[in-house]
Amino acid sequence: MSTDADETHENAEQDVIAVDSDDNEEGLVNRLDAHTGDGIRHRAFTALLFDEDDRVLLAQRAATKRLWDTHWDGTVASHPVEGQTQVEATEERLEEELGVTPDQYDDLRVTDRFEYKRYYENAGLEWEVCAVLQAKLTDTSLDPNPEEVDGIMWVPYDRLREHPEYYRQLRLCPWFEIAMRRDEER
Repeated sequence: MSTDADETHENAEQDVIAVDSDDNEEGLVNRLDAHTGDGIRHRAFTALLFDEDDRVLLAQRAATKRLWDTHWDGTVASHPVEGQTQVEATEERLEEELGVTPDQYDDLRVTDRFEYKRYYENAGLEWEVCAVLQAKLTDTSLDPNPEEVDGIMWVPYDRLREHPEYYRQLRLCPWFEIAMRRDEER
């Protein structure tokens, strides 16, 4: 059930790509509809950027986000738009959220894909086929957008993967936790 506040939310003016469980496109759906009620499975991505010491860059989602506000995420996460590849969508979000441009990283690539469904309080849910992308950040200069990111933190990736209990106070986003658990490249 959408409320007047939902109908005026910026997500009500955007579409996401509905997909089947194999990530085959099934058309466009309203982004707000995809994240409320029972939800609609849609395409998403999460990207993890690493520095030369194999630390992962975490970003705290802005308090103004509808879902998982103030939770800590991988470097960026979002949804590609129609006609956009996962790599293109990631490049766009890296620049919009953190001021990171393609000349600052090497070998941005998809390393995994998984489906998940998680509810967030009484605000909505994520039901996504989520691609995981990774790259090495060769220039760690950042310019976080305060409308998107409330904080940034470099964390030793292997330590976080092996001992998530040490970082429990961070309240990690579910898609990032799943991506990290599934990561066999490291």
